[in-house]
Amino acid sequence: MKRIEAVNDFVIKFANVNGTGSASANNMFAKAVFRMGLPVSPKNIFPSNIQGLPTWYEVRVSEKGYLGRRGGIDMMVGMNAQSMAKDIQEVDSGGYFFYDSSKPLDLRLIRNDIHFIGVPLKDLCQREFSDARQQQLFRNVIYVGALAALLDIEFDVLTGLVSDQFRGKEKLITPNVRALELGYHYASEHYTCPLGIRLERRDAVGDQILIDGNTAAGLGAIYGGATVAAWYPITPSTSVVDGFDKYCKRLRIDPGSGNKNYAIVQAEDELAAIGMVIGASWNGARAFTATSGPGISLMSEFLGLAYFAEIPTVLIDVQRAGPSTGMPTRTQQSDILACAYASHGDTKHVLLFPSTPRECFEMTAQAFDLAESLQTPVIMLTDLDLGMNDTMSSPLVWDDKRDYQRGKVFNEEQLEALSERFGRYLDIDDDGIPYRTYPGTHPNKGAFFTRGTSRDEYAVYTEDGDAYEKNMQRLLKKWDTAKQRVPAPELIKAGKGSKIGVIHFGTSRDATLEAIDSLKVEGVAIDTLRLRGFPFSKTVDAFIDEHETVFLVEQNRDAQMRTLLVNECLISPRQLIPILNYNGTPITAKQIRSEILMAVRGDNVRPLRKQRAAKESV
Repeated sequence: MKRIEAVNDFVIKFANVNGTGSASANNMFAKAVFRMGLPVSPKNIFPSNIQGLPTWYEVRVSEKGYLGRRGGIDMMVGMNAQSMAKDIQEVDSGGYFFYDSSKPLDLRLIRNDIHFIGVPLKDLCQREFSDARQQQLFRNVIYVGALAALLDIEFDVLTGLVSDQFRGKEKLITPNVRALELGYHYASEHYTCPLGIRLERRDAVGDQILIDGNTAAGLGAIYGGATVAAWYPITPSTSVVDGFDKYCKRLRIDPGSGNKNYAIVQAEDELAAIGMVIGASWNGARAFTATSGPGISLMSEFLGLAYFAEIPTVLIDVQRAGPSTGMPTRTQQSDILACAYASHGDTKHVLLFPSTPRECFEMTAQAFDLAESLQTPVIMLTDLDLGMNDTMSSPLVWDDKRDYQRGKVFNEEQLEALSERFGRYLDIDDDGIPYRTYPGTHPNKGAFFTRGTSRDEYAVYTEDGDAYEKNMQRLLKKWDTAKQRVPAPELIKAGKGSKIGVIHFGTSRDATLEAIDSLKVEGVAIDTLRLRGFPFSKTVDAFIDEHETVFLVEQNRDAQMRTLLVNECLISPRQLIPILNYNGTPITAKQIRSEILMAVRGDNVRPLRKQRAAKESV
């Protein structure tokens, strides 16, 4: 039987039962690969219950540095009887299926084109450990030890991870190391090690770190000057505020008095949370909230208030699969239209689309500058994949000389110097952005009434149609100003005057770039444009116009970004060919490559080298 053979380039997937303690063992495996100097990309696919349902953990190892999902499984660690039949079928031909052989494998599940590797994990645990809870937990650690032998993981790397994890709890180190040894020795004695897929130490990581996007965003809020967070817990955004809280306790404590220089409020619901943020921002604080799709629905009316009353507001939306409750613990890019036009009436909101943890850090900080300089809500759209999965990232860097952009805010001296009446909604500089003041800045100048109803340039209530229309036109002028300030798109030219283009954004980035590299090897040159912000700049219009065929990669059913581009760039829907994924798991390079080839060539998407070999044999 053939076997998959690869060094530092494979995908391994762990199939477990939620709540059995497998997460820490699987995480240890991913970190071991990383500590061997190899790029790694783990994806946790978990259910929304506490325990009992299937959960998966997919690890991509790529010496070339590809971090998106490739597609296909080279090795499955099947620890869940519920999903075993499906898990076995998912393994690529020539691949490997690892299982607990304490109980015989159902012969009906056997495939003749993959390799089965049985290790009696339960029996080993019962012989070595008497405590029932230890037997369950160490079963996971034993299979990590067995994988160390099978894949050639340096054993001292694993013991180092155990020591780090249980620092301060030394009595737990010895049994964990013993469990690793049990698996390692059994696999070494019963199988030829390593397998066809294996690891070799490299120096391909450099100064990269492993961090999840939610933690990076929480830290970005700290460095961006945020002092107030109001929120209501919701998966998968909760850990954004958790991260903010953790770093506030280190960086927002007055060293002299020990007082907290921040406020974190868990509101009774999402409506109250966004209301608190708007109130704090109106009062001069840098405030934010974090939520997901259902929270966006509830916050829409308040977002309309912030847009119309022109109050800086920062919101981090960690997207999940909808609609309604949907799949709370699965990823999607399906809040695009809801966020872009949140609220009734004519509204448009600035959106940011980070693709990496470092961009989560940088764009969160930037969101506060944009919100205050534009006096409008700014929504950063990440998703569960980026927010909750550890991702390899360049270090987070901050320039201590950087000044916050507070925008057009009159201080007391400027108000005192005014000879004319202060107009809260006067467009003095012809950029659509008026001047504002903080409450209490001046004893008798700069006062205004903040309202969600129509008003004139001096914030005086009016239902005069001309005054309303003038105000709405000024907001559109501000929108044009915003086009110059949001992050510019990232353009990568194929270098051969390609007539094919691909637009992507957010977590579609890594899989898209890998697919483009694969197609380039096969003679298909493609230009790419990564969207990083909305409103769209002229670069986006030009990219679409310059290419005969433009694909758009996004992770939702209805091609929401395509709708936004058609609406805002005034183009025909026929100019954009959607490549869509909405099954709750991150899109794969294999899917993107396949759909592009089918559209461009009508190929059956077999590698060209195989096609040539078939023709030559004929």
